[in-house]
Amino acid sequence: MTERTAGFGDPPAEVLAEAAAAFGLLASSARLHLMWALSQGESDVTHLAGRVGGALPAVSQHLAKLKLAGLVRSRREGRRQVYFIDDPDVVTLVRVMVGQLTARSQHGSVPAQRRRRTGV
Repeated sequence: MTERTAGFGDPPAEVLAEAAAAFGLLASSARLHLMWALSQGESDVTHLAGRVGGALPAVSQHLAKLKLAGLVRSRREGRRQVYFIDDPDVVTLVRVMVGQLTARSQHGSVPAQRRRRTGV
């Protein structure tokens, strides 16, 4: 039986598993930084490595995982491999999450989890 909340039925177990895997990939700050950079526009691995401060082989591995999960795509331009996010919903998700957390940190708002840990 499917429970309905706010007009939405529960998604199938396969969809939840796929979403959990995608969120798991984004749980890495390095991969999330790459997704943030790509949400601003396409880029090659050399530029991305410089932007996120990572070693080229490590950034390439992160991009390969994101590509395998379908979160990013790539195309060849001559000798370069250019990476991009072609799903506007993924771009929106990354921008909203990172943007909200950035705004909170700039306004001194402490997340509830940290408040509980530190007693703030």
